[in-house]
Amino acid sequence: MRYYLAGALFFCIFLCHGQEGYSVLTRKALEAMWKAKDTTAYRNALNMYENAFRAYPDSVNGSALYKASVLAAELRDFEKAFQYLTPLSQMKSDDYGYPGWNYIVGKYSESEYKNLLDDPRWAALKQKAITGKAQFYRELKEKENEFYRISGRDLKRIPDPRTLYKEIRAYHPYQSKQLRDYSLSLPVNDSVRTSFLVHLPKNYSPQKKYPVLLFLHGAVRNNALTEFQTAEANLNGWNRYYTRYADQEEVILVFPKGSRQYNWMTPDDGFFMVPEIVKKIKQAIHVDDNKIFISGHSNGATGSFSYLMKQPTPFSGFYGFNTYPKVFTGGTFVENIKSRSFINFSTDEDYYYPPGANDDLTRLMTELKADYREYRYPGFPHWFPQFDESEPAYRVLFSDLANRERNPFPENISWEFDDEKYGNIDWLSDIKLDTLQPVEKWHKQLNFRISKWLEYNRNDSLITVPVDKNAFDFPRRSGKIKAGYARNVFSIETSCIRSFRINISPEMVNPKKKVKVYVNGKLYYRQKIKYNPEFMLQNFEDTRDREQVWVNFIALKV
Repeated sequence: MRYYLAGALFFCIFLCHGQEGYSVLTRKALEAMWKAKDTTAYRNALNMYENAFRAYPDSVNGSALYKASVLAAELRDFEKAFQYLTPLSQMKSDDYGYPGWNYIVGKYSESEYKNLLDDPRWAALKQKAITGKAQFYRELKEKENEFYRISGRDLKRIPDPRTLYKEIRAYHPYQSKQLRDYSLSLPVNDSVRTSFLVHLPKNYSPQKKYPVLLFLHGAVRNNALTEFQTAEANLNGWNRYYTRYADQEEVILVFPKGSRQYNWMTPDDGFFMVPEIVKKIKQAIHVDDNKIFISGHSNGATGSFSYLMKQPTPFSGFYGFNTYPKVFTGGTFVENIKSRSFINFSTDEDYYYPPGANDDLTRLMTELKADYREYRYPGFPHWFPQFDESEPAYRVLFSDLANRERNPFPENISWEFDDEKYGNIDWLSDIKLDTLQPVEKWHKQLNFRISKWLEYNRNDSLITVPVDKNAFDFPRRSGKIKAGYARNVFSIETSCIRSFRINISPEMVNPKKKVKVYVNGKLYYRQKIKYNPEFMLQNFEDTRDREQVWVNFIALKV
């Protein structure tokens, strides 16, 4: 249950008729609980919660009942512990949306309520909790099945490849949804699962295609994978402006859940999760394939930047609040941004990444003529989204989202990578490295030095400290490819590349005419392109993308 405490310090604070309100009283009680080191201090914290309950009986919520019950159990005041724990355990959902049984059979329950385990009342509560948990998961599975219910045509039964191409482009198996919020399961491996929450527009219609915005949370090292998520925990608090503007603009919100081991920053074990979630929701709801976006805060913003650098193909644009713009699992190849865009919302009192480094990054992006913008908000710390003054940033984000679309068939591509898992970008795929080759002159590392960083001292004062570090690391040799096409002719330049594929769409070339491919100035290919139904079906199965549809590919070795 410890995750209930993580955000509690940032509860809304308000005044009621000139007196301290319930949230202020419970916040002070929580602070006293955190600082408590002996029985007297624990008793004082419990008294503070009880004073809040008496003063505002209509405001008593599950999170405060939980903490009061834990304090009473620690003090071995069994009557009071069960006085608060019993109604809490019976809640269908608390103020975070979590069911009451979660407090009795959760991960930390037996350690937090260790003094109650021999009391017969605990056994009775536990048995009810086990029954409630089973019922909860049955209902959760029913909702998930309803979310994925479709009625589509079997594409494998279409014999003509040109008809198959048209059917994939027009594929529409979608049905109406009974709910707005769905907690959905995501397998991480054979033994580990996590979840993601989908929040639909109020009047979602399967006849209309919708933009999608994925929000990646921060503090990945302090989070844990969860089997389910709730709307209350995702749509309010720091995310309130995402919810407000997504509802106004009819944007689907998606909230993945990461952990120390499986996330979007480091290590690489969980990096697959976000593209896999995109694929899964495309199976069930009517998504605009050219309007899928990623945003995040802190570690989540770093994750957004990392997808831009490593795996941008399914996405249309990227945003980050208080971003550390660096790939932590390999090289940061900033020119890759030219395939998409990034908007960074920064502050000048951020310990996570210093304003001077953001200035240097902006200069570098300007030199590259990249689609990059930074909005600086002076006077705010790293936790900028907590403040009401962050709302204008969300207006910028949703305005950009409304006016931006992915070009699924860009005429020019520049792509650099050092891990073959990420040797794919739009119509170039399966790019393989040969880092023993000499590096071409146009294949250069882009970097800059950082000389100042902000950090908090022992007095919680923000100070500037000198550093001497590169903005980006390059632990491995990389390969780079530049490619373009026009009038059925592809021109490719490579550096440290062994082989690659060109994926072909009728939107890019005239299939009735021969396609020519020049690699490093030499003619490598000159043939007409035939439709390959097996490849078309497999690619659609892998991506569920109805805009970026390939009919065949050209495989080339350099």
